[in-house]
Amino acid sequence: MRVAVDARKIDDFGIGTYIQGLLEALPGVGQPEALVAYLPPGRPPSARAAQAWGARALWRPVAAGPYSVAELWQLALAARRDRADLYHAPHYVCPPWLPCPAVVTVHDLIHLRFPVRHRHLLAPLYARVMLRLAVRRARRLITVSESTRRDLVERLGARPERIRVIPNGVGAPFGPADFPGAADPTLDELGVARPYFLFVGNPLPHKNVTRLLDAFAGLPPVLGRLVLVGIPPAARAWVDGLCAGPGLGARVRVLPPVPAPVLARLYQSATLVVCPSLWEGFGLAALEAMACGAPVVAGNRGGLPEVVGDAGLLVNPTDVDALRGAMYTLAGQEPLRAALRARGLARARAFSWRHVAEATVAVYREALGA
Repeated sequence: MRVAVDARKIDDFGIGTYIQGLLEALPGVGQPEALVAYLPPGRPPSARAAQAWGARALWRPVAAGPYSVAELWQLALAARRDRADLYHAPHYVCPPWLPCPAVVTVHDLIHLRFPVRHRHLLAPLYARVMLRLAVRRARRLITVSESTRRDLVERLGARPERIRVIPNGVGAPFGPADFPGAADPTLDELGVARPYFLFVGNPLPHKNVTRLLDAFAGLPPVLGRLVLVGIPPAARAWVDGLCAGPGLGARVRVLPPVPAPVLARLYQSATLVVCPSLWEGFGLAALEAMACGAPVVAGNRGGLPEVVGDAGLLVNPTDVDALRGAMYTLAGQEPLRAALRARGLARARAFSWRHVAEATVAVYREALGA
């Protein structure tokens, strides 16, 4: 089995984590026998993936940008040139002229639920067309939660028998601190002082950052600061403007995306992690937080309840008072934090990239035999 994987979004937020985790875990399960990964020009694979695959993998640069017409024909031609037996799209873009069967991973339908018009006015239309094409074209669809599986069936008419739910995994460096509470030079370099609440993600509308800031502004300053990490440069001015509101100011620390080892340290030292999203296909930040021993407050919608279960406080993300109350309660009750910390660590152990790889290979075989 020779599988071609579109890895061009390997540096994107959640999808990038998924691609990286899958590429590094597949060699450990022995399949597929050969891999061709399409990467952004100049972007090498991780050292771990390159070493694990060795001569069994080809790492091909593909210049076509995401959400472009060029990606449709360039990726199809690349799969034909590389004699792929199967094509895996870890995003919803499935080229229509592929020479082989396809498996498509759909993480969520955020583009349909919360359309955002970026620089290109046709982006929402492109998303709708590509999602519908993927549902029709793919031999098998992978989703990361039952929530997204239902969305695919109800909103796009996907055939349930073609969908397989494979939750995301978590692994190193996300784990509990060796010495909790010890001085941490990493935090000092970031200008972050304990105690603090932590939000991880980009400030897209469904991430609900505005309500999070409103909720935090009403908390007593003695409980600590709020750290927002993962804010891209293009959104920094907008977020800074929000943080200039009443009750905020110097109480909020805004950070850009940071490497995974640094992010793990932020999770480990946080009083709690807030995931107030209006919707998530999965909720990687919540899983990573639990794996690091951080208590979680999360929205009760989308895939987040499937990830958090009883290991966190789930609230209505549109209710600012409820969000503030959950943050206040958890920050003020160490026994509750300890209980949720223990549950979160236990729950996170059920999510592994090896399981993702094993289940994904099983889907590959289904698609080839369909």
